[in-house]
Amino acid sequence: MQEKIALFVPSLRGGGAERVMVNLARGFAERGISVELVLAKVEGPYLSKVPKDVRIVDLKACRVLYALPGLVRYLKREKPLAMLSTLNHANIIALWAKRLARVSTRIVVREASTIRLSSANAPTVKGRFMPLLMRLFYSWADAVVAISKGVAEDLIQITKLPKEKVKVIYNPVITNEIFEKAEEPVEHPWFAQGEPPVILGVGRLTEQKDFATLIRAFHLVRKECNAKLVILGEGEKRAELEKLVEGLGLKEDVDMPGFVKNPFKYMKRATVFVFSSKWEGFGNVLVEAMAVGTPVVSTDCPSGPAEILEGGEYGYLVPLGDINAMARAILSIIKEKKIDTGFQQHALKFTVDKIVECYLEVLYVQNKQKK
Repeated sequence: MQEKIALFVPSLRGGGAERVMVNLARGFAERGISVELVLAKVEGPYLSKVPKDVRIVDLKACRVLYALPGLVRYLKREKPLAMLSTLNHANIIALWAKRLARVSTRIVVREASTIRLSSANAPTVKGRFMPLLMRLFYSWADAVVAISKGVAEDLIQITKLPKEKVKVIYNPVITNEIFEKAEEPVEHPWFAQGEPPVILGVGRLTEQKDFATLIRAFHLVRKECNAKLVILGEGEKRAELEKLVEGLGLKEDVDMPGFVKNPFKYMKRATVFVFSSKWEGFGNVLVEAMAVGTPVVSTDCPSGPAEILEGGEYGYLVPLGDINAMARAILSIIKEKKIDTGFQQHALKFTVDKIVECYLEVLYVQNKQKK
């Protein structure tokens, strides 16, 4: 019988974790491995990205908790060699499912956030209790993947897991599709040739992404030179950010067009990409911007950016919430006439091909059918 890997995720609604799982599914399938993408509910924009040779299993559950009986039945019926799950609430369901199904399937859970910060800022009771649940149940996993060294350190402190059980594997961010989509035309007039430099931010309009600091830093930049700011994304902080833009007199220079399906074409044409988060697990968009050739400025937030940029060697790292430092870094890039593009080559260490090999190792899959 052909070896089978299952990937369990709540849905494909469009977050970074969901995109990682689709990238991994594609990478496994390209190596001739049988892959099944098990979803609590089949929905989300990334469904169209799932390769045809990856089977989608719909547990038809309206919430991840309610997917438990269906996941138990799936494990009993299919008995995959290994199952990888992601997002901490789904991880706990996956661990319980194996315990109830009594199968030999190897369960690997992927932790994508610095849980101390994400739980402290969680809007729900479930989110605030997540560290306790992880401490109780993550020990049931055969292995735990942390997406950065910072996430791993945080995870070990919270769960008390032995260090050897936690493996750091960076996200499989870079695909050929990114470079293809980066070449598509941008209709936004600010990106036309001959226009002032454009500073770009990408992410959900939330407290975590801290676009307020980026807007305030841009206000300082605007005093020094003619420039524009574009923030791609949607979220609950929109009204607050729009009020800030208006209060600083920046309505003519800041645009927030909402969520776009293809941010890569904007990244490629931006003068500088700014990552302003207060906390992260990794920082996919930071890598994407670097890969298409755009210099980056990032907050030195826990955790991910400092590792991606190797302490500032491949981009500017600025202290959290420091608008003056952020503005100075942005201005340095805008005024730099010749920029070293070594960061673009550095970003290629995060290709799907390289990262898939790391996951195969932790999943104990013998990749005998590699193409």
